[in-house]
Amino acid sequence: MTSTQAELSKWPGCAAAAWGVAFAIPSFVWATGNTFGATSTVSPSLVKLAQDRVPWFVAVLVITGLLKVFGAVIGISLTQPRGRWLSRTMVFCGAGAAILLTWHGGLFVVQGVLVKTGAVAVDPALSDLINWYLYLWGPWFIAGGLVFAWAVAQYVRHRDDRRTLTRYGVVGALGALALSVAAVATGIG
Repeated sequence: MTSTQAELSKWPGCAAAAWGVAFAIPSFVWATGNTFGATSTVSPSLVKLAQDRVPWFVAVLVITGLLKVFGAVIGISLTQPRGRWLSRTMVFCGAGAAILLTWHGGLFVVQGVLVKTGAVAVDPALSDLINWYLYLWGPWFIAGGLVFAWAVAQYVRHRDDRRTLTRYGVVGALGALALSVAAVATGIG
Protein backbone atom coordinates (compact mmCIF):
# COMPACT_ATOMS: atom_id res chain seq x y z
CA MET A 1 0.00 0.00 0.00
CA THR A 2 1.35 3.42 -0.93
CA SER A 3 1.54 6.22 1.62
CA THR A 4 -1.33 7.99 -0.19
CA GLN A 5 -3.49 4.87 0.08
CA ALA A 6 -2.56 4.52 3.76
CA GLU A 7 -3.60 8.12 4.42
CA LEU A 8 -6.87 7.69 2.51
CA SER A 9 -7.69 4.52 4.46
CA LYS A 10 -7.54 6.58 7.70
CA TRP A 11 -10.30 8.98 6.66
CA PRO A 12 -13.25 6.73 7.53
CA GLY A 13 -11.96 6.21 11.07
CA CYS A 14 -11.35 9.93 11.47
CA ALA A 15 -14.85 10.64 10.14
CA ALA A 16 -16.31 8.13 12.63
CA ALA A 17 -14.39 9.81 15.45
CA ALA A 18 -15.60 13.26 14.39
CA TRP A 19 -19.18 11.95 14.20
CA GLY A 20 -18.88 10.54 17.73
CA VAL A 21 -17.54 13.79 19.19
CA ALA A 22 -20.08 15.94 17.34
CA PHE A 23 -22.89 13.73 18.60
CA ALA A 24 -21.57 13.62 22.19
CA ILE A 25 -21.62 17.39 22.63
CA PRO A 26 -25.45 17.77 22.73
CA SER A 27 -25.72 14.97 25.31
CA PHE A 28 -23.35 16.76 27.67
CA VAL A 29 -24.93 20.17 27.02
CA TRP A 30 -28.44 18.82 27.64
CA ALA A 31 -27.22 17.07 30.81
CA THR A 32 -26.51 20.54 32.25
CA GLY A 33 -30.17 21.50 31.77
CA ASN A 34 -29.41 23.68 28.75
CA THR A 35 -31.71 22.46 25.99
CA PHE A 36 -30.20 24.51 23.17
CA GLY A 37 -31.17 22.84 19.91
CA ALA A 38 -33.50 20.36 21.59
CA THR A 39 -36.65 22.37 22.19
CA SER A 40 -37.87 22.14 18.60
CA THR A 41 -36.09 18.95 17.47
CA VAL A 42 -36.63 16.47 20.31
CA SER A 43 -39.71 15.11 22.03
CA PRO A 44 -41.10 17.66 24.53
CA SER A 45 -41.17 15.03 27.30
CA LEU A 46 -37.42 14.50 26.91
CA VAL A 47 -36.76 18.23 26.81
CA LYS A 48 -38.72 18.63 30.06
CA LEU A 49 -36.69 15.89 31.74
CA ALA A 50 -33.47 17.66 30.73
CA GLN A 51 -34.71 21.11 31.78
CA ASP A 52 -35.86 19.78 35.15
CA ARG A 53 -32.51 18.00 35.54
CA VAL A 54 -34.23 14.77 36.57
CA PRO A 55 -31.33 12.76 38.07
CA TRP A 56 -31.92 9.49 36.24
CA PHE A 57 -32.30 11.33 32.92
CA VAL A 58 -29.16 13.40 33.52
CA ALA A 59 -27.36 10.12 34.18
CA VAL A 60 -28.73 8.71 30.90
CA LEU A 61 -27.51 11.80 29.03
CA VAL A 62 -24.04 11.60 30.57
CA ILE A 63 -23.76 7.85 29.92
CA THR A 64 -24.88 8.25 26.29
CA GLY A 65 -22.42 11.13 25.90
CA LEU A 66 -19.63 8.91 27.21
CA LEU A 67 -20.68 6.10 24.87
CA LYS A 68 -20.48 8.54 21.95
CA VAL A 69 -16.98 9.58 23.07
CA PHE A 70 -16.11 5.86 23.23
CA GLY A 71 -17.36 5.65 19.64
CA ALA A 72 -14.92 8.42 18.75
CA VAL A 73 -12.11 6.41 20.36
CA ILE A 74 -13.16 3.38 18.30
CA GLY A 75 -13.05 5.52 15.15
CA ILE A 76 -9.54 6.77 15.93
CA SER A 77 -8.45 3.23 16.80
CA LEU A 78 -9.56 2.08 13.37
CA THR A 79 -7.08 4.41 11.65
CA GLN A 80 -3.95 2.32 12.16
CA PRO A 81 -2.86 -1.22 12.97
CA ARG A 82 -3.27 -2.33 16.57
CA GLY A 83 -2.36 -5.46 18.50
CA ARG A 84 -4.43 -8.56 17.94
CA TRP A 85 -6.72 -8.13 20.97
CA LEU A 86 -7.31 -4.42 20.40
CA SER A 87 -7.89 -4.90 16.66
CA ARG A 88 -10.51 -7.55 17.31
CA THR A 89 -12.20 -5.45 19.98
CA MET A 90 -12.31 -2.34 17.79
CA VAL A 91 -13.70 -4.26 14.81
CA PHE A 92 -16.31 -5.93 17.05
CA CYS A 93 -17.36 -2.58 18.56
CA GLY A 94 -17.16 -0.66 15.29
CA ALA A 95 -19.34 -3.18 13.44
CA GLY A 96 -21.79 -3.17 16.35
CA ALA A 97 -21.93 0.64 16.27
CA ALA A 98 -22.53 0.56 12.51
CA ILE A 99 -25.57 -1.68 12.93
CA LEU A 100 -26.97 0.09 16.01
CA LEU A 101 -26.76 3.52 14.41
CA THR A 102 -28.07 2.47 11.00
CA TRP A 103 -30.96 0.51 12.55
CA HIS A 104 -31.91 3.37 14.89
CA GLY A 105 -31.80 5.95 12.09
CA GLY A 106 -33.71 3.63 9.80
CA LEU A 107 -36.48 3.31 12.40
CA PHE A 108 -36.77 7.11 12.55
CA VAL A 109 -36.97 7.36 8.77
CA VAL A 110 -39.48 4.52 8.37
CA GLN A 111 -41.68 5.91 11.14
CA GLY A 112 -41.48 9.37 9.57
CA VAL A 113 -42.47 8.04 6.16
CA LEU A 114 -45.37 6.08 7.68
CA VAL A 115 -46.64 9.20 9.45
CA LYS A 116 -46.18 11.40 6.37
CA THR A 117 -48.11 8.94 4.19
CA GLY A 118 -50.91 8.68 6.75
CA ALA A 119 -50.31 4.98 7.44
CA VAL A 120 -49.61 5.76 11.12
CA ALA A 121 -51.09 8.52 13.26
CA VAL A 122 -49.22 10.40 15.98
CA ASP A 123 -50.31 12.71 18.75
CA PRO A 124 -50.93 16.10 17.12
CA ALA A 125 -48.60 17.68 19.69
CA LEU A 126 -45.75 15.62 18.20
CA SER A 127 -46.54 16.14 14.52
CA ASP A 128 -44.07 19.04 14.20
CA LEU A 129 -41.27 16.73 15.35
CA ILE A 130 -41.81 14.20 12.58
CA ASN A 131 -39.86 16.27 10.06
CA TRP A 132 -36.91 16.57 12.46
CA TYR A 133 -36.78 12.81 13.00
CA LEU A 134 -37.37 12.05 9.32
CA TYR A 135 -34.97 14.58 7.81
CA LEU A 136 -32.39 15.24 10.55
CA TRP A 137 -32.11 12.61 13.27
CA GLY A 138 -32.79 9.54 11.10
CA PRO A 139 -30.29 10.48 8.38
CA TRP A 140 -27.77 11.61 11.04
CA PHE A 141 -27.86 8.18 12.73
CA ILE A 142 -27.70 6.41 9.36
CA ALA A 143 -24.71 8.54 8.31
CA GLY A 144 -22.96 7.62 11.56
CA GLY A 145 -23.68 3.94 11.00
CA LEU A 146 -22.39 4.06 7.45
CA VAL A 147 -19.21 5.88 8.43
CA PHE A 148 -18.50 3.28 11.14
CA ALA A 149 -19.15 0.49 8.61
CA TRP A 150 -16.76 2.19 6.18
CA ALA A 151 -14.10 2.58 8.90
CA VAL A 152 -14.36 -1.10 9.87
CA ALA A 153 -14.27 -2.23 6.24
CA GLN A 154 -11.18 -0.12 5.50
CA TYR A 155 -9.45 -1.35 8.65
CA VAL A 156 -10.14 -5.01 7.94
CA ARG A 157 -9.27 -4.66 4.25
CA HIS A 158 -5.65 -3.77 4.98
CA ARG A 159 -4.92 -6.43 7.63
CA ASP A 160 -3.28 -9.82 7.22
CA ASP A 161 -5.83 -11.44 9.57
CA ARG A 162 -8.85 -10.29 7.53
CA ARG A 163 -10.79 -13.51 8.02
CA THR A 164 -10.52 -13.45 11.81
CA LEU A 165 -11.34 -9.74 11.98
CA THR A 166 -14.31 -10.26 9.66
CA ARG A 167 -15.68 -12.89 12.05
CA TYR A 168 -15.36 -10.46 14.97
CA GLY A 169 -17.13 -7.80 12.93
CA VAL A 170 -19.97 -10.18 12.01
CA VAL A 171 -20.42 -11.22 15.64
CA GLY A 172 -20.45 -7.57 16.75
CA ALA A 173 -22.95 -6.64 14.04
CA LEU A 174 -25.26 -9.58 14.78
CA GLY A 175 -25.08 -8.91 18.51
CA ALA A 176 -26.01 -5.27 17.93
CA LEU A 177 -28.86 -6.29 15.64
CA ALA A 178 -30.21 -8.76 18.23
CA LEU A 179 -29.98 -6.08 20.92
CA SER A 180 -31.78 -3.57 18.70
CA VAL A 181 -34.56 -5.97 17.75
CA ALA A 182 -35.04 -6.95 21.41
CA ALA A 183 -35.21 -3.29 22.42
CA VAL A 184 -37.88 -2.57 19.80
CA ALA A 185 -39.83 -5.74 20.64
CA THR A 186 -39.92 -4.83 24.34
CA GLY A 187 -40.85 -1.21 23.65
CA ILE A 188 -37.54 0.22 24.88
CA GLY A 189 -36.12 1.21 21.50
